[in-house]
Amino acid sequence: MHILHVVGARPNLMKVAPVLSALKQYSKVKQTLIHTGQHYDTNMSDVFFQQLEIPAPDANLGVGSGSHARQTAEIMTRFEPIVLERKPDLVLVYGDVNSTVAAALVCSKLLIQVGHVEAGLRSFDRTMPEEINRLLTDQLADLLFTPSEDGDRNLEREGIAGSKVHRVGNVMIDSLVRLLPMAMDRKPNGLPDRYVLVTLHRPANVDDDCTLKGILESLLEVNSQLKVVFPVHPRTRQRIAEFGIDAGKLDLLEPLPYIEFLALQRRATAVVTDSGGIQEETTYLKVPCLTLRNNTERPVTVTMGTNILVGQDGARLRSELANVLQGKQKQGTVPPLWDGRAGQRIAEILSKI
Repeated sequence: MHILHVVGARPNLMKVAPVLSALKQYSKVKQTLIHTGQHYDTNMSDVFFQQLEIPAPDANLGVGSGSHARQTAEIMTRFEPIVLERKPDLVLVYGDVNSTVAAALVCSKLLIQVGHVEAGLRSFDRTMPEEINRLLTDQLADLLFTPSEDGDRNLEREGIAGSKVHRVGNVMIDSLVRLLPMAMDRKPNGLPDRYVLVTLHRPANVDDDCTLKGILESLLEVNSQLKVVFPVHPRTRQRIAEFGIDAGKLDLLEPLPYIEFLALQRRATAVVTDSGGIQEETTYLKVPCLTLRNNTERPVTVTMGTNILVGQDGARLRSELANVLQGKQKQGTVPPLWDGRAGQRIAEILSKI
């Protein structure tokens, strides 16, 4: 059996690594890895491949950035010849980026089976490009691997046959569990015992000057009480410069490799983010998470985990951080099947096809 994996952005790497590793034990399975190049920063991507022990891609399509339409079309155009040449039995796509839906569309037209890892997640906000990608990919997929019960319910409501759906747990947590011991050995230099870790990259938060200024002003207020550590996404750094915002009093870092970021995350007093994956990681680590969004496609992190949605409300952000400082933070539990074995469960299911 020939399984072809498609990745396009860094979050995909944390998801593909456990599946690639788990499938190695099945001698009848041949694996191919294709990177679309949707987001490809040589410095960062190479480190992620190394830390996650992912083999070099068999091909990099080198698509690069662009509008959603151009990027999706370019991925489809460059990916189709690869599929026709390599003739996989199954193509696995991950998450919710443009590479995910583009590869699924190509394969569905060529009558090649598609498996979607991290299926069923819904924010119910169609202004988010990722939500469109999730909805379309799940309608096209033949196998849907969900991380939590809400994913199963969403797919059932959308009319997807239960026989296609497999709840396997969270593959990103597999990578976290495997690399957490290494992260625990990393001692961040020069940081106090208590600090707030920040990540910020979603267009809704960084592309509007008033919104971004409001968030950074709130963080500057927080910084007067509790050090703010902020590895800055390139998009966000560009916007801060364009809008002429003075954020110099914050500890602005370059983007970090996975293990180094995980080391900061597990020691943080709280995390402020608009990232989906970090909502999950903080829930597993039982670190308070304040999410700068009004909705989430990962509601289990709110209902069971440590996540609180604060939107773009600066006063709410400051009050929730005050609760954390007073020891009144939300207590969470780890969702079922977030145990480091999701990749193994996927491999077992695929081995029986």
